[in-house]
Amino acid sequence: MRHSSKIKKFNRSRKVRAGLMKSLVVALVDKKSIKTTEAKAKALRPMMEKIVTHAKKNNVAAKRVIEAELGSKKLAEKIVTEFGKKFEGRNGGYTRIIKLPKRLKDAASMARIEFID
Repeated sequence: MRHSSKIKKFNRSRKVRAGLMKSLVVALVDKKSIKTTEAKAKALRPMMEKIVTHAKKNNVAAKRVIEAELGSKKLAEKIVTEFGKKFEGRNGGYTRIIKLPKRLKDAASMARIEFID
């Protein structure tokens, strides 16, 4: 039973799921807005919110936490410099999810996740 289980598994193993989420974070940081399934967008949002909250601290420890999470020093630096300063005075709610029409191929619920301006 899945009672009180908040982790969406997407019918993938742990390593593959971690890689999927990491690639979604990289795409979101790079493009500032991505189109994906609604379930993946909802799973991505808390992860991205925590990363941006760390980035707002703008210290070495925060950069190392982000780097360990994503595995890229360059990406961690970009998050801290760009999004850390942009959301400095905001207490959460850095992303929004906009529902889109269903995908024709398999009728999956689609959504766009983007950063708040």
